[in-house]
Parts: sequence; C-alpha cells; structure tokens
Amino acid sequence: MFARQFRVKSNTAIKGSDRRKLKADVSAAFPSLTADELCELIPNKEELNVVKIYAHKGDAVTLYVLHKNPLFFELEKRLYPTVYVLWRHPALLPTFRTWPPVLEKLIGGADLMLPGVVAPSGGLPNVKRGDCCSVTLVNNRAPVAVGNAASSSEEMLSAGMKGRGVCVLHAYMDHLWAFGDKSGPPSFPDAEGEGQEANGEDYEVDDTQEEAERCEEEEEEQLSSEKVKDQPCCGSEALSLAVQEEQRADEEEEADQEDQKMPQETMDALLLQCFLHALKRKVKKSELPLLTSTFLRNHMFSCCPSGKQLDIKKSSYKKLSKFLQAMQKQHNLIRVKELTKGVESIVEVDWNNKELRYFKVVEETNGDAAAAAQDGGEAEPPYHPPEITTLYSVSARLEPLFLDANKRKGTILQPAEVRHIVTEYVKKNELVDENNKNYVTVDPTLCDCLLEKSEYQEVQSLKWDDLFGRALGKMAECYEVVFPGHAPVRKKGHMEPIDVSVASRGSNKKVTLIKNLDAYGLDPAAVGAALQRRVQASSVLQPVPGSKDKVVVQIQGNQIHQVGRLLTDYYQIPRKYIQGLDKAPKSGKK
Repeated sequence: MFARQFRVKSNTAIKGSDRRKLKADVSAAFPSLTADELCELIPNKEELNVVKIYAHKGDAVTLYVLHKNPLFFELEKRLYPTVYVLWRHPALLPTFRTWPPVLEKLIGGADLMLPGVVAPSGGLPNVKRGDCCSVTLVNNRAPVAVGNAASSSEEMLSAGMKGRGVCVLHAYMDHLWAFGDKSGPPSFPDAEGEGQEANGEDYEVDDTQEEAERCEEEEEEQLSSEKVKDQPCCGSEALSLAVQEEQRADEEEEADQEDQKMPQETMDALLLQCFLHALKRKVKKSELPLLTSTFLRNHMFSCCPSGKQLDIKKSSYKKLSKFLQAMQKQHNLIRVKELTKGVESIVEVDWNNKELRYFKVVEETNGDAAAAAQDGGEAEPPYHPPEITTLYSVSARLEPLFLDANKRKGTILQPAEVRHIVTEYVKKNELVDENNKNYVTVDPTLCDCLLEKSEYQEVQSLKWDDLFGRALGKMAECYEVVFPGHAPVRKKGHMEPIDVSVASRGSNKKVTLIKNLDAYGLDPAAVGAALQRRVQASSVLQPVPGSKDKVVVQIQGNQIHQVGRLLTDYYQIPRKYIQGLDKAPKSGKK
C-alpha cells in the first residue's frame, strides 16, 4: 500500500476527546497491551498529530504520529501498528518468519507467499482469515512488515503451504516508514532461527523459493500491473539492509525532496518567505512600532504568492506570537515588545541582517491572474448563475378547474399559464360580475376548488387578484433550474435559498456559516478560498449532519457583509435567493 508516495491531505494536532477514543480503540484492538504500555505509546500530554493521507491507489488512510514517527494507521475503520510500534512491542501480533532476501520483495509491494514462510518447531501461529499479523526475518524477531492473513492457519496447511500467506500493507523501508525518522530495526536474536541460518544462505536456489517466486509472479500479474517486478535475489549474505537503506534515502531526498516535505514544513517555509518579503518591500521605518496583527494582515498576507494560502495554524508554530518569537530569538531579525497589556508590536527591525539583505523577492509573472484572485475570483471561466423559474403543478383538488384546458393532475404550468386558464374559465362560464368587473362570481366549481369549508356560505364573489392568489396557493409549488450549457432540471417544492448565519464558537468567538451553495452550482471550496483572501481569515468546510455530500463553509468572524458582496456582486446571485443578509453588523454612529 505504501510502496509508492502518498499524498497528505491534512495534518492537525489531536483533540483530547479523540486521544481518549484512540486509546480505547488501541486497547480494544490489541488487548495484550498493559495500561502502562498504552500510556507510553499514547502519552497524555505530548503532542500527537492526526495525518490524513491518500495512498497512490486512492485509499483514504489516517495516520497517528508521535514525535514525527507514525504509530498506527487506520484503514477502513481498522487500526494497524507500524513497524515503529512493533519494534517496541515485537510480540504484539502473530508472526510469520521468512528469509532475509524476501524483504526486498515486500518493500516493492509484494505479498508474503506461503512457500517463503519458515515454520517454527511449534508450528504456524494460530490465525484466522483477515487477522492482523506481522512478518519477521530469520535470526531477528523485530518485525519488518504488517498485513492481514490471507487464509487461516488450517487452510494454509491444507493447501500444502502454497499460495498467498500474508497480504502486506506496510513494510520496513516503504514510504510510511520514510514518513518517520527512518531508523532501522533493532536486533532481537531469534534462538530458534540460529540453526536455520546455514540453510538460509542457499535460499535463492532452493526449490521452495523457486515455487514461491513462480506463484508470486502469477498472482502479481493477475491482480495488478502496477506491482513492482521481482528482481533476482543475491542471497542473504549479499543483501545489506544498511546499504540499501542509505541508497533509498539518498534517492528520495534527491528525486522527491519537495514531495517528502511535511505540510508543516512547507507552511513554515512559506511563512518565512512572506515574512522576509514583507520586511524588505512593505514595512517602513516610519511605521514602527507596528502591531503584529497589522503586520500579518496588511503586509504578510499581501506577500503570499498567487495560488498559495498562508495559514499559520497549519505551520509548526500554530500562533503568530510563537513565529515572531522564533524570528527574534533564532534569526535576530526583529524585536517584539508588549507595549500595552496583551498587545504585541514590532518595535525594531535589523535591516542589516544578512538573511534579510540577501533575500530575493520572487516577482509575480502573471499579474492579471493574481489580480483576479485578489478580487475573489478564480483563474477559470467566469461563473454564470442559473436561471430559476417558479412553476406550479395541478393538484387533485384543482383538477376540475383545469379540465377545459385539458390539464390533468401533475401537469406543470408557469404562473402566466395558470392566470390565462383561470381567466378563460371565468369568461367561458360568464362569471364576471356585471355590476363590478373587478369581481368574479363564485360558481360550484370555484367554490370546491378555492374556498375553505367555513367560507362556502359566506363568500359569493372574489377579486381577480384574490382568485389568482387562491388558485396558485392551492397548487403544488415546483421550480425549474437551468445552468448554462445544461438541460433544464425540474424539482418539486421551492428553491432553498443560500443560508448565511452567524454562530458562536468557544469563548464567544463568532463564525459565519454559509449553506446550500451546491444547489446554485457554486463550489464551496472555491467560495471559502475567495472569502479567505478577501477578509484574511481562516475558512474550513464542515460536513452537514445527516448528509453525505453537502458541506457548509465556515469562516472566522461576522463576515456577512463580505459574503453578501461576493455572492451578489461577483457571483450575481439575486438577493431573494440569499437568506440572512439582514443579520450583518450595523456600523456605529460616526
């Protein structure tokens, strides 16, 4: 699974409730762990990160990382330990032993085949199909791979130890291992394997291994053409894990240096770049002392390259104050002082600092695209709002009124068509009041279709507007949506407006929530990014409870004014389809 580079989606610090849940899940999945061992693996006060990734085949995986080492990975709601955990607790899982040359195949993405399994004197471990198990090498009990048993122990023996033994998910020296500190396996001598060492030296010419290789190649050709092709083994003596580890590390650093960076490291580098850019081009000596919040909002954000977003919470610093303290203590670029209680300011800048003097500002080459992005738009074709038409469906109660026009129950009509049919019915039956043509006499059909039971004896005539209003009110409301370049879509009910509201989070902090953007063909992620650039506040997408696909855009602060301007001015959404714009904060008296 991790034989190829994976893509990191997010990297966040774990919450207290999630930490407790993780402990409970680990304890349930691996009951052999004692309470002390569990606390050692998942300490209460040390920073533990949750990293969500996508494997190269698209599988969504969650990693739990402590001190930059992945401890567990969660796949399809099931926890698996990494080799870093198994090296501390080698007896955590049932173990299958194999010869050292097989490790090269496991690293390449192959599964462990039964002909390559070295059975101990006590027999195979007792496992069932799908059980989590580990793989070790002869003479060392330190696990080098983790996976699921392809069949039960009884099925392995009944098959004559042929076929697939362990479906390997993670192995030593794969990309998940490289996500950590890249340490090597410890040495846990295997007393039982010492007597088998001599036989293992000639393993590559053994008939059992040849059969395993043939079986493995057939399985790989059938399952996936993406599997790494087997390379001839050179024997256990020629296979030097240390040399191979160094070569792999060098190749990864040279070829994929940028991809190997953690998101925090990438954001740290972007922070430093924007910081130096702002000091060199934006900040003037006359502006000092300068509020740190003003420096971030007016200077650093404007120095962020187009196509990238500056978010301190995604960096290793988490807070602006910590970042500026690092710039002061480690780089000696600035001096920060608390001039008023709780409010920090930059009071001094070392303009002669070598790092600042030699910093080169990268000029934007596509100014038009950058300007468009700053205006809240994307570098894409302009958005065109849909055409929304309110329609009405003939109900069973009103069907007699529409029979002359040959309109049956369920027929969808536009308001103008409803008015025309009702008018023709009144004229055909001569129901216009002779004394006052603004009124229509109610006949038995109109009485049954439009009046309530309590009105049967009281209402003898209706005004034209009242007549039309009652007719439309008794019909089922529908609507038609036409997006440019797409066929019209008709749905029952009324078009739900875009809902903009303000909610409180934590200690009276305000956030703005925007719902139902999808119905208008708007991408919530694009709207959130545009708002984030406009107001310089963080935005996130939250799933709507009870819905699988719908999300709500959440942005810090009461931003209803900016949301209204973006939706009405840029996206051209009519105000009648936006709900909640009246909740915008009112400006104070000047």
